[in-house]
Amino acid sequence: MSAVVLAIGLVLVIEGLALALAPSRIEELLAVFAAMSRDQRRKLGLAAVTIGVLIVALARLIAD
Repeated sequence: MSAVVLAIGLVLVIEGLALALAPSRIEELLAVFAAMSRDQRRKLGLAAVTIGVLIVALARLIAD
């Protein structure tokens, strides 16, 4: 359970830094997402999930 809380905390730190350091870039990125089709956003989301799972698996492999 503590790993889940740690992961959520890290996501919030990274998201918060992006919003604090480059708010105009976030607006530009949201405009790019809005211009994408629903299928393109879905594929991008699935790719992000896949990469995230691979990173977590690699980190667990290295830690063991």
